[in-house]
Order: sequence, then C-alpha cells, then structure tokens
Amino acid sequence: MLSVSNLSVQFGKRVLFDEVNTTFTQGNCYGIIGANGAGKSTFLNILSGKSEPTSGRVNLEPGKRMSVLEQNHNLYDDTPVLETVILGNQPLAKIKKEMDEIYMKEDFSDADGERVGVLQVEFEEMNGWNAESDAASLLSNLGIKEQYHATLMKDLDGTQKVRVLLAQALFGNPDVLIMDEPTNDLDYETISWLEHFLANYDNTVIVVSHDRHFLDAVCTHISDIDFGKINHFSGNYTFWYESSQLAARQRAQQNKKSEEKKKELQEFIQRFSANVAKSKQATSRKKMIDKLNIEDIKPSSRRYPAIIFEREREAGDQILNIENLEASIEGETLFKNVNINLAKGDKVVVYSRDSRATTAFYEIINGNQQPVAGKCSWGVTTSQSYLPLDNSQFFDNDLTLVDWLRQWAKTDEEREEVYIRGFLGKMLFSGEEALKTSKVLSGGEKVRCMLSRMMMMRANVVMLDEPTNHLDLESITAFNNSLKNFKGTVMFTTHDHEFAQTVANRVIELTPGGAIDRYTTFDEYMSDKKIKEQRDKMYAVEA
Repeated sequence: MLSVSNLSVQFGKRVLFDEVNTTFTQGNCYGIIGANGAGKSTFLNILSGKSEPTSGRVNLEPGKRMSVLEQNHNLYDDTPVLETVILGNQPLAKIKKEMDEIYMKEDFSDADGERVGVLQVEFEEMNGWNAESDAASLLSNLGIKEQYHATLMKDLDGTQKVRVLLAQALFGNPDVLIMDEPTNDLDYETISWLEHFLANYDNTVIVVSHDRHFLDAVCTHISDIDFGKINHFSGNYTFWYESSQLAARQRAQQNKKSEEKKKELQEFIQRFSANVAKSKQATSRKKMIDKLNIEDIKPSSRRYPAIIFEREREAGDQILNIENLEASIEGETLFKNVNINLAKGDKVVVYSRDSRATTAFYEIINGNQQPVAGKCSWGVTTSQSYLPLDNSQFFDNDLTLVDWLRQWAKTDEEREEVYIRGFLGKMLFSGEEALKTSKVLSGGEKVRCMLSRMMMMRANVVMLDEPTNHLDLESITAFNNSLKNFKGTVMFTTHDHEFAQTVANRVIELTPGGAIDRYTTFDEYMSDKKIKEQRDKMYAVEA
C-alpha cells in the first residue's frame, strides 16, 4: 500500500532518519511513537509529500488515494464548511467543480454536454451524488450542527475548525489516512466516536498521538522511531509498553535461563490476548494479537522520568469543604451551587464540557480568584501543591534550573547543588541541561520543572489542571503510574482518557446547573445513560 525506501533525513550534522526501509500495509493502523524531537511529525510530512527527505523515496501504490489531517486551521477560511469537507477528496472535488462551471455557462454547447456526460459517469463511480449527504453526516457525528454547514470556515471557532478538518481527512474513504494528533481539542464524546470509526476502518491509518487510550483503541501496530530507524511492533500501545518493560527486566536478569524467559514472554502474550478479547474496545482488527510471537518483544531504549509524589505528613479526615460555590465569566455562568466535601484518599477527576469552568474552579480553591458566591475551606492538616493550566508566571526570570528549583527547597540538604542536580537528573535534566535558564525551556520541559517543584513540596493534596499538556508519552506514562501509587488526595482535570480512567475513583462534573458527584470510574460515569440525561439538562440551564 505505502512504502518507504532508503529514506534519510539530515539537518546539518544531526541525522534524524538513516536509511529507513519500511512498509505500511492495507487494513492496519500504525501508531507512530518516539521521544520528543525523534522526528514523528517530520516523518508524517515526508509521507504526505509536504517535506522532502535528504535521500530516498516514498511509494504509494498506483491508483490509491492519501488523505492528511490539515494542521493549518486557517487554510480554508473563505470556504463554506460543507465544501471544505468535500475538498478532502480532491479528485471528486475537481470533477464537481468542472461540472458546476459547465452548468453555469450561458452558451451550453454540444461539446459541453458530451463533457458533462463523461464527468457524470466518473462522478457516479466515485459516489459523488452522495458526497454532500456523506459530508453532512460526518460533520454531525463530529459535533458540527447542520446550521453551520453553509457557514464560512473563518466564522467558526478554533475547536469547530479542528472538527471540520478532521471530517475533511475522513471524507471519501481514503486508502491511506495520515493524522498528527487528531484528538487535540476534541471532547470525550467526539474522541469516542473517532475511536470507533478508526477501529473499524478497512484501509491504512498512520497516526501520531500522545493519547494512550486512543492508541490502544485504534492501533494494530506501534511504529517506534528510535536511533534513526522505524520498527513496527504488533499490538497496541499498552502491549508495546508492557512488553518492552518486561523485555528490559529480562535483559537485566543475567542469571535467568533462556527457557524461563521464553515461558514468561509466552505467558505475557496469552494474558494480554485474553484481556483484549474481553475489553470493550475489542474489534475484529485486534484478533491479530493472537498471532503475536516472542520475537516481537524487544526492550526499548526510552528514558522515563522518575516522577514520585511523597507526602511530608498524612492528612487528617477533613480535606476540603466547598459550599454553594459559583463562578462566571463576562456574565456567563460557568458553574453554580457546587457543594463538595473532599475525603482523604479521594482521587477526583473534575470534568466539564467547558474547560473554563474547571480552570476557574482550581483558581478559586487555590485562592487566586474570587468566586461569585460561596466559600471553600481546607482542613488544617492539609498541604496543597497545584499545577495550573498556565504556568508562565513561574518562568518569568533568568534563573538556571538549579536555582529555579532551589526556591522550593525546605532543608539545607535540599539546597545543595549536588542534591538539586540529582533531583533534576531524575527528571531528565542531566549535565549541562540543569544550567539552562528557565526562559528558554520548551512547553514539556516547563511541565517537568513544575512537577519537580510539586515533588519538592511533598504535599498531601495534589491538584492538576490538564497535566499532560506538552508532555511526551514517556512522561505521561510515568506521571500516570505515579498518581496511581500516590497515597494522598488528588484532584485533576485531563483530556487524557487513560489518566482519568486509571487514576480517578470519583467524578465531579461542573455545569451551569450545578455539580454532579459520583464515586465511580470515569468510563462508568460517561457511559451511564441516566447520568447523561441529567448532564444534558444541567447544561441546558444556561442555554
């Protein structure tokens, strides 16, 4: 279907890809993974023809069509929404445009009639007469209501544009579908729809995503970029991660016999296959897991930060009490009548269809913003650490990372450079990187610094507003595991489904009509029909 031959990419002295040869076959979904800077987006751009390799070539099977999720959200600003979607199938759109131009002629000739006849046959073979209804159906499934279908793209907001461009990429059943971070700016319901769509998609999908639940739901293969090469591994992300960790442990076990290692690997494959068969996401595409063999399992060279949250002391029973809390923005109610009593050990995912509501909630309970009404009080034995959505205020200085982190040291030992450098090293800031100034950090590096700060504080209550933003898969995985093991209380908001499902034991949803509060898993909460009816009513209050 799609192959890469002797592909190399080099920027100056830096070699990104070195003589890569690989094939993407029909019916499979490949999740491209790799550390930050490994070249994931560059590789997708080369596959799609947007960038040229230093050497080598990309071969798409003759007669096959490729579709790419557009990253430039303003490219179609002067085009109506429905037409933008149809442009996803360029051959079809070209025929439609030529037919429309001929029909608009005032002096319609016999030659024009013959040409239209030819075009109509091609148009019908491409299912063109159903193009508008198919495009409209895609838009509706992605949350773009019919009232917007004739609207110009420039009149939509950013999240709506993302959904239209996603519909464009999916339109017309492309033979090869390439997507870079398709779940960005999508809500839970839309991501679930996309997961189901792609899990049952018959053609080839190549995707880059930091959403592990999404990769697990749709991928038949994980394509790992490492040391300038790309290797395909059968299975989804969780299988790749757990198997690579198992292989790494086995490599460290020098005294273990090869027969014992082989048996352990075989048992792992059988256990994983059984779990897949029972999972809610199981589809016919995942039956290929049964064909796995131990040769597919290899250790990874990935580096994972040592994210470990510890408490200076255990909190008492009184954690946080909230009474009749209300917040608004420019007269628009974000939430009201919020009454919460947080218990010791709760791990709460704070959710809302409006992300402004969750951010306002954290800012209020951390004393950074005044509510419209209500009050909140922390228990006297609690200590809090908070990862805000916007961390820019913490990095408006020229401090080195060593001096930056020293601000939150509590003891003389912690203020020592050797101690801080060791701490930063565990968070992947080793050697000279520890002497970077805070102003030059990337988004992911800033989040790792903020996590280091929180770890130094050793609070017994941790609050996180979109903690996975800017992080790579390795950091997200380590972070997720740390919160699962944390003995304190956690409140967090995230678009990372795996984070929400595996960490939270309680869901609190903030709406203009009040709060919904349930002790349950995130999946059970979102799939409960009675709760959904209640949610819809409470959001309709403001509308």
